[in-house]
Amino acid sequence: MVGIVIAYAVTPVPEPNDAALAEASVIYFADGETELDRLSDINRDSVSIDQIPTHVRNAVLAAEDRTFYANEGISVRGLARAVVGLVTGDASQGGGSTITQQYVRNFYLTQERSYVRKAKEILISLKVDGELSKDEILANYLNTIYFGRGASGIQTASQAYFGKDVKDLTVAEGALLAAVVQRPSYLDPGVGIENAAAAKARWDYVMDGMVSEGWLNQADRDAADFPTVVESKQYRGAPGPLGYITDAVKRELTGRVGLTDAQIETGGLRIVTTIQKPQQDAIVAAVEEWLPTGEGTENLQIGAMSIVPGDGAITMMYGGKDFQARQFNNATQATMQAGSTWKPFTLMGALEEGISTKSRYRGNSPMYFKEFESVGNERGRVKNFGGTSYGTIDLRKATQNSVNTAYAALNIEIGPEKTTEMAVKAGVPAEGLEDNYANVLGTATVRVQDMARAFATFAANGERIEPYLVAKITSTQQDSTIDYAAAPKKEQVFDADQVSDLVDALQMVTRDGSGRYAGANLGRPSAGKTGTSESFRSAWFNGFVPQLETAVGMFEDEGGSPVAMTDVPGWEGGITGGTIPVRIWTDYMKVALEGTEVIPFPEPAGTGKSNRPTRTAPPKDTPSEAPTEEPTTETPTEEPTEEPTTEIPAPDPTTTVPTPDPTITEPPTEPTNTPEPPGQTRRPTQPPGKEPKPTATTGGG
Repeated sequence: MVGIVIAYAVTPVPEPNDAALAEASVIYFADGETELDRLSDINRDSVSIDQIPTHVRNAVLAAEDRTFYANEGISVRGLARAVVGLVTGDASQGGGSTITQQYVRNFYLTQERSYVRKAKEILISLKVDGELSKDEILANYLNTIYFGRGASGIQTASQAYFGKDVKDLTVAEGALLAAVVQRPSYLDPGVGIENAAAAKARWDYVMDGMVSEGWLNQADRDAADFPTVVESKQYRGAPGPLGYITDAVKRELTGRVGLTDAQIETGGLRIVTTIQKPQQDAIVAAVEEWLPTGEGTENLQIGAMSIVPGDGAITMMYGGKDFQARQFNNATQATMQAGSTWKPFTLMGALEEGISTKSRYRGNSPMYFKEFESVGNERGRVKNFGGTSYGTIDLRKATQNSVNTAYAALNIEIGPEKTTEMAVKAGVPAEGLEDNYANVLGTATVRVQDMARAFATFAANGERIEPYLVAKITSTQQDSTIDYAAAPKKEQVFDADQVSDLVDALQMVTRDGSGRYAGANLGRPSAGKTGTSESFRSAWFNGFVPQLETAVGMFEDEGGSPVAMTDVPGWEGGITGGTIPVRIWTDYMKVALEGTEVIPFPEPAGTGKSNRPTRTAPPKDTPSEAPTEEPTTETPTEEPTEEPTTEIPAPDPTTTVPTPDPTITEPPTEPTNTPEPPGQTRRPTQPPGKEPKPTATTGGG
């Protein structure tokens, strides 16, 4: 008791003006010195308590502390809840805070959840309540609390949300400002549909609370309409592509790091990201070089991301041309069908099942698979990109040329659930993925960040890592306890030897296959996979060297739905993964890797067993029965071409190589596209309310 009395006596009450001091937070590139953006412009204009209408004050009390004028600065019941929360680690118990405590915590202390901080908060709150009048405390609180939109204080908040002074606010408008105090960035109804719904629910709570406390009659409550806010003029981040990084940083700060809006906007934070400025400049230059311009190209979209394998640092993010014009991130929010970038998951599944990359499968086109009838394909037909047939080839060749029919047979052999399992283990979210036979052809809709993470797992020899954008955080404020450093979790999810065989096959893609533009121009060994969905609705190149993985995805957005990228100037035959995406990837990677060591990939371990039977050499005067590994027609590319006129050859009657599934036969009639199985779309390519239309795919190239 003596200690408490002494602590109370020596505890000073800071001046309100000192408490109101705040400093804008700054985001830096990875070097920790070059400024990327500032998170806010501090905006405050204090008013006296008499200038704040009684109904506005009552709305704040209804939202935050209905016993404010009766309590002594603390709530015993609330403190009990807070203690339970501290002991159990359950933040949902709440902080047990009165308005006085909120004022003390936010502007004299920190947001740290500890007994020491809570004890200081109680002592200062008791002293503030004893030395200042309730009106003085409420005025200080309302002049310093953060309301979102860069507004600290009720007067600037009134201007930010309604374009008027606080003295002119209606009951409904005052109740909305009181409502947003709880979670400013989430409860701003001007942000989006979800935010508006949450704000309306909180506004109802405030209005009903005013009625229950006798501060508003029921008739006026029933007559009140949810108010309309003005367009936000808050600083929304840097112009151009950097704005997407600012937005993503703020999301990571509130999500993974757990900071509040007030801490982020006014806490004087110094946030060092993982973004490398030379890489960011390089992706912008590459997109500007290769993205078509002119009439009819306005809706073409590019998303890109680089991740350091084995570390998780996001060193480059390209979410779009200009965040101010389109506040939707093509790298972290937009989704596209994966196309043939999904095939490596099937190959990884085969390797885990003990199937060697030397195993051989028929790659003719088209081919009939009875299993595909179960996923909406009435005729069970699968064809290769361009209708090209390859004869019987091993899985390295099938990967090099993205042979749909060979991979369809492989997926049937290992089971489609194995393909899904591999995708999830690599880092693709499980939500919306389905275990149907057509999944090998890339019917799933995924984000660029999903595929960047998954292929970074392959580049890291099977070690999966959680990507991160914020490397470290400090604060310039004297009493701040914020000192954060990223510590991403790592997990070995695949056998390194088996991954070496997968990477060996993916090197075939950039060496001689659909991604050979990269192999011919990068100047160092690389691996990757192109992808093109049906009707050219998406195009991908996901590629890596040992020290950096980069995913580039492209689509055309029309009213929230992906449409065919055909008749684009210069690419009239259709945009595929082996055209614009691989060129952007290559130009970018050349700059990103400049001055870095050329590191070779691990030698393939040769795991698994081949399904090719062992046999003795035939007599010299007898023709060999072993089939050639060369395709039976010209190797296709992902360059826009006319449909090949070469007739589909019949199977070689002399071969004795067994087919993996005896039910696979040549179809009796001409090929048709494989319809997409139902239920594949899982995320919007646009913000909520603009769902993409599901599309079919042959997983071409």
